[in-house]
Amino acid sequence: MTEYVDVTVPLVPGEVPLYPGDTDLEIRRDQRLVDGDAANVSSMTCSLHCGTHVDAPVHFLDGHPGVDAVPIDTLIGPAWVADATGVDGDLDEAALAILGIPPEATRVLFRTSNSALWDTRRFSEDFVALTPTAAAVLAGRGVRLIGIDWLSVASYRDPAPTHQVLLRAGVTVLETLDLRAVEPGWWTLTCLPLRIPGADGAPARAVLSR
Repeated sequence: MTEYVDVTVPLVPGEVPLYPGDTDLEIRRDQRLVDGDAANVSSMTCSLHCGTHVDAPVHFLDGHPGVDAVPIDTLIGPAWVADATGVDGDLDEAALAILGIPPEATRVLFRTSNSALWDTRRFSEDFVALTPTAAAVLAGRGVRLIGIDWLSVASYRDPAPTHQVLLRAGVTVLETLDLRAVEPGWWTLTCLPLRIPGADGAPARAVLSR
């Protein structure tokens, strides 16, 4: 039997953490059967980086492609879930060296101590991130997608360099994953962001299977 793990963070107003400055998540029921309308119809307002989402190159690089240009074959396929829960501090070159990431892994999802932050459901500036040098190492190894279990793959103190290294190299960034129920090792990732032409990012449904 195939095992499935939904690693998407539910979009629940007031419960999903938001990156400082992002638009608040609001879900409204605009039409109601109980009020005599023909159907229940709702609307939603939020940042395109709310909850589990994919970053597009244009997010940090003006003039670069939007999320609709991210190759489908990057978003679907074998992924290595790296157990980085024992790493103290950011994921740097030294940390990568001890994580045992297979050389053939082209999609890497980092399960870190950030996973404990999902129990609080509040944004924290103190989270494990990927350093620019480590990002360059992974891009140089041919990694096509990197995911992490908090709202940003990059440090809150200086988010631009890591994003720029990855996005300029054509590495897709998948953020805000809930990997608490995922064992380290090989999985198949299926991640489909909303198709919004030119957008700097888009919410996504991300599922692991094996």
